[in-house]
This record gives sequence, structure tokens and C-alpha cells, in this order.
Amino acid sequence: MKSASEIKQIVIVGGGTAGWMSALILADTLAQSATMQGASITLLESPVVGTIGVGEGSTHALKRFFDTLRIAESEWMPACHATYKCGITFDGWSTRPGFTSYFHQFSTMVDNLTQPVFMNNVHSRLRGVDAPAWPNDYFLSAHLVRNKLAPVTPEHFPFTANYGFHFDATLLARFLRKKALERGVRHRQCHIVASNLDAAGDIASVRSQEGEAFAADLFVDCSGFTGLLIDKALKTPFHSYAGDLANDAAVAMPTPHDGDIAPHTVSTALKHGWAWQIPLTTRYGNGYVYSKAYCSADQAEYELRERLGLLESDVPARHLAMTVGRVEQHWNRNCVAIGLSQGFLEPLEATALFLTQTAAAIFAAILTAGDYGERARQAYNREVSGYFDGHRDYIVAHYKTNSRPDTEYWRDRAKDPGAVSDSLRQVFDTWLGGRDLAAEITRQGLDKYYPIGSWYALLAGMGVFPPPTPAQADPAYGQQAREMQEFLRRCTLNFRNHMEVLREYDSAAGAQARAA
Repeated sequence: MKSASEIKQIVIVGGGTAGWMSALILADTLAQSATMQGASITLLESPVVGTIGVGEGSTHALKRFFDTLRIAESEWMPACHATYKCGITFDGWSTRPGFTSYFHQFSTMVDNLTQPVFMNNVHSRLRGVDAPAWPNDYFLSAHLVRNKLAPVTPEHFPFTANYGFHFDATLLARFLRKKALERGVRHRQCHIVASNLDAAGDIASVRSQEGEAFAADLFVDCSGFTGLLIDKALKTPFHSYAGDLANDAAVAMPTPHDGDIAPHTVSTALKHGWAWQIPLTTRYGNGYVYSKAYCSADQAEYELRERLGLLESDVPARHLAMTVGRVEQHWNRNCVAIGLSQGFLEPLEATALFLTQTAAAIFAAILTAGDYGERARQAYNREVSGYFDGHRDYIVAHYKTNSRPDTEYWRDRAKDPGAVSDSLRQVFDTWLGGRDLAAEITRQGLDKYYPIGSWYALLAGMGVFPPPTPAQADPAYGQQAREMQEFLRRCTLNFRNHMEVLREYDSAAGAQARAA
């Protein structure tokens, strides 16, 4: 195995958002690395394999990605029909009175003042006190969504807000390709069909359908679910999440909107899964994630069309199959799998791009540190697998806490099979036992994947509380909640609506992007 300083040729197999994001992260990191000076990056993109193209939401980490690359929102957002995202609204997952809908927020600095009040009320509610504990009342992001305001703070505002984005995934991949080429990444259009291993079992080269061979010291597999290198060539074992997450298919279709949008994704529980609605500047992205064990593709499409009022419409539906899980080794020999080739979680919390970004950034940091040995590979695999498993548990928690009795799908999801991880079981036991969940999250290190406020928003938002005892109600709780809402209302007035600005960007630059 070569040392990091000996790596001169890096080949990325596959384009899309995973391939081009990885290329940009590696190119930017290597340009600043004394260890990797002179290394070249070549991306091989198939002209016949399209991108998945429906992952249209992000976490707030995407802002950090563009900020690190010094790419302004005013440049990339219009080119990708992007809008701001303050979080996710979950509708209909719970039937508990007062908790049939809740908002999972991206944090703001204002939350430092309001979240302690929320958490205190949650703990009182867990003791049976009738305290107001609906998360939407305590987070600024929820108020921004309610008022259809973008989360960009004016210069005079003394706090900042985290936010993510909605975007057209195909246009985002195209934009990332443009930026990667500007930064020296080489690009070849060719369809890779085979790999050649050397005597030690490493990948020596890959071969295109036309017979051309591409040798490299390091390969990055961004070939999607196909897993051309990590699976087909290196036979890396796959760790399935099918026992934890039942959904294995999706159907998607667009609908128009009138431009009056709120900056959030909406996830609505349906009969056999959930539907997403994502606002772009030009349309809504809609889809239905479901389990084929409970309904057919035709049934799912009918239910989605009925929901969208498209039963008589000729708008085409796009059907997708999903394999949930991750590889056992994200970095195997001289190959690193990034994106769908390394694993997939259903898009409930829009984690796909985050996991891609995180895996690529951690690997780039290891390379620039000059550590390319077995111990580094093991540490990398543990860390990246931890991100996948941690995000899986947070998604599983949505299903285990649902209270819908209407279909077998939802009743089965709420059951507590042995597949629930020990980590998640400890979270549930701590919550239901009325103990300090923040301490438990910190003890397990789960705040590395989701912050404490996210766990409280999920469990409180789903109404996972014992029945309140009215006799224990204290008017002070309600007064305190009203004071927090008034405080957040005043904070909200400091934000100006950037949606009109985005529409101006779109009219000026979006047409050019669409024509490119």
C-alpha cells in the first residue's frame, strides 16, 4: 500500500452530486496540502447512466460546504432553483391530541435562550405535569416557517441561524461539475464496465466499454447503487438496515406552485409510508416513500396522485428502488466508496448529501495528514459507519414513536422488535423513565449526529408523554411559554423575506442555467 505522499493519480468513478462533490472537496483540500502536491484528480462519468435526481433537500451542512469552497449563495442557488430550508414539518405521524404535527428545527443562536425553557417543560410533562411542551412554540426556525421568511439574518441582527436548502439535484450536479472543472479536476465521459486487480488485491485500473484503461493510485467509487468498485470488484460485505427500516421504494412527481412558499420540507404520513413536499423556485418536488411489502408500485402511485390531485393528469411518475444499509468497509484497500455506493438511508431527514459530504471531507483530511495505513483505514471506517448508524437510529425513532392505528404498516412500525439498537433503546428508556435525556445523549456521543434539541423535538413533537394530571397544572408554565412565543415573534420581525430576492435571481440567472 502506497503512502499518502506517493499518491499521484486519483480516479473517481461516477458523477452526480456524490462524484462532483467528492471531486471538489478533494481538489480544494489537496490544493492546500504540502503532502499531496502534484496529485491529479480525474472523474470518469458515464454518458448512459443518469443520476437519481430526486434527493432535493439538505441539512445545514451544505451551507458549510459552499462557504468552505468560497461559492456564494447568490451564484449557486439560482443555478439550482434553490430555496432556503429551516427544517422539516412532520404531519400525521402522531395521533396524540395536541401533537399531530411538529417541526424539526435547524438551530439558531436564539435557541440558547428558548430551548432550556422547552426542555424544562418537557421534563415536567414527563412527570405528569400539564406543561406546554410542543416544540414549535420554542424555536425561531418554526416561527420563520410560519411567516414564510428566509433564515438569512440582516447585518444588524445579533444572532445567526443555521439553515439548509432545497434544490434541483440534477442542476446541482451540473453546477458542481462546472466548479470542479474550474479547479483543475479532469473529466472523461466513458462507461466503466470492469476493474483490474493487482497481485495484492488492490485495484490497478478500471476499463471502459470502449476498452480504454485508467490506472490510479487511489480510486473513489461514486457509481451509485451499482457499486462498481467497492462491491463488484472488491466484494466488500454489505450491512443491511432492512430489519430496521422497512421502506424500499419511492415514487416521485412534480407539481407547480404560485411562488408563495414556506422554507421547510413537509413529511406527511400516508397509508404505507410518507410523502415529501419540497419547494423549489420553479415547482414543488413531491414523492412517496413506502414499503413494497405493504403496497404495490401502482397502489403507491395512485395514492400519491390522489393526494396531489393528479389522478387524471399525464404528469409522469418516476419509480425508484431503494437498498437501505451500508458497506462494512467504506475504505477498502485503495478504494473509498462515497455516496450511494457506500450506503443509503431513506430520505426522511435529508441525510444523503450530508453523509456524502462528511465521508469525503473526513477522507480528504486523512490524506492531507499523510496517514494512509491500516490503522487510519480502520478509524475511518468506524467513524463513517458511526454516522450511518447514528442517523439510522434517529430515523427509526420516528417510526417507533408513531401512534397511527389505521394500517398494518404503521402498527408494525410501532412494534418494538429486537432490531432496535441498544443505543436507541437506552434513549427510549431514559426518556420514558423521566431521566436526563441530554446527559444520556452526551454520554453516548449521539450529539455528534443529531443535537440534543433534535432529540427533544422528535420525542416531544410526537407526544411521547404520560397522560397529564390536570390537578398538577401550574399557570406559570403557560405564562412562560407565552413569553417565549412573544420573544420569538419579536425576533422574527428582524428577518426580511428573501424569497423575492431569490425570484429575481432566478429570472436573471435561472434561465441561463436551464439553457446550459
